[in-house]
Amino acid sequence: MKTLNQIRDQLSVGEFNFSRHALKRVVERNISETEIKQIGMNANMIEEYPDDKYSPSCLLLGYTQTGRPLHIQVSRADTDLVKIITLYEPDTAEWINYSQRR
Repeated sequence: MKTLNQIRDQLSVGEFNFSRHALKRVVERNISETEIKQIGMNANMIEEYPDDKYSPSCLLLGYTQTGRPLHIQVSRADTDLVKIITLYEPDTAEWINYSQRR
C-alpha cells in the first residue's frame, strides 16, 4: 500500500491517471494537471477508506499556488501510477476548514 509521501511524490511529477469518473470531473470542474501537481507538493490525508470498493483509498486536501483548496481521492494500491478516483473543490457548507466534515 502506498504511503502519503509516495502519493505526494507521484502526484507532484505527474505520475497519475484518472478513473473514468475522475476524468469527467476534472473537465467539469476545470481542474488542471498543473493544479494536481501543485496539490501533490502539499497534500495532507484527511480521511482513509481501507475497505473501499476496489482498493484501499484516501482523501487528500491540498492547495494550489493560487490558494484554491482541492480534495483528491486516490487509490493506495501499489501500482506504477497513482489512480485518481475523484477530485473536487470542497464546499464550505459541508467541510470545516476543508478538512473535517460538518
